[in-house]
Parts: sequence; C-alpha cells; structure tokens
Amino acid sequence: MSDRIIPEVFNSPTFGRLEWEEAVAKMIAFMGTDTKASYEVIIGTDSEAVSGRADFVSAVIVHKKGKGGVYFWGRLKIDNLYSMRQRIWQEAIISLGVAEKVVADFAAIGLFNNHQSDDLGRINLEIHVDIGPNGETRQMISEIVGMIRANGFKVATKPLSWGASHVADRHI
Repeated sequence: MSDRIIPEVFNSPTFGRLEWEEAVAKMIAFMGTDTKASYEVIIGTDSEAVSGRADFVSAVIVHKKGKGGVYFWGRLKIDNLYSMRQRIWQEAIISLGVAEKVVADFAAIGLFNNHQSDDLGRINLEIHVDIGPNGETRQMISEIVGMIRANGFKVATKPLSWGASHVADRHI
C-alpha cells in the first residue's frame, strides 16, 4: 500500500460528511444491494490554485451501470504549487493514492482481488484525469497516462474523464 497523501474526510450528497472508512462502507453497501449488477468505480481529481496554494478535490464515484450511483468527494490543500504542470501531476498522484486505497480496502475484506473484478459482480476501476488533446495539458497526456497505467490502472482523459472534469470540478 502507498503512503501517498489522500483526503481523510469525504462528503456525499447522499450520506453527508464521512470518514474514509465510513465512505468505503457506504460504497460496499451500495454494491451489495445488487450483487448481479455491473459496477464502475471512477476516481478523479481536479484543482484550482491561487498564489501558490492549490485546492484539490478528489471524487470516488460508484456507478451501477444503467442504474445510477453514489459519489464521495474529499478536499486537500497543498502549498507551493505555482505551475499548472505541478498541479496536474499532483492531481494524478492524489488520484493514484485514492485508487490504491480503494483497492487495498476492498481487498482487505475480500471484495477486490484485482483492479478488474470481484465477488460482487463486475467492477471496473478507472482513474479520470483532467487533461486532454486541446489546451495546455495536451503535452502531458503521454506522461500522466503512462504513469497511471504503469501503476496498473485504467485511465481516461478528456472528453471521457467526467469523474475529474465534472464531478470533482463541481466541488472546487
């Protein structure tokens, strides 16, 4: 397991303010309501910076394909990040930390043997990064995507990275 920095407290429009362990329990309970369904776990982080202080919001979305979902978001503030490049890298690193924590916590209770499937039905875990072929972030795509894939995770970029660009962005 990683020692990466991740938010300790998560919020949910459905369940309110939760410690990480409570959020994981709600995710598992949600997936347990229909063990035959197919689920996606999407993790994305977005950020905003003012005068070197960056505000990062990470979202964990549990999507029951075709039937809705629940999501949880947490916030971190990090100082001394002055460039967009630094912030984009930090977004990806935070998302990786959250993904590693999800996998480790699900595996600890026997639900997640790998990134692809578990006993609750099919779960796809994917990290959504807020970079794309248009704009300043286009030069970073191969670097960020390569890092996430090298850590064993699927990755989506814009315009398919709605977990970062829409869900996490909503709480910046």
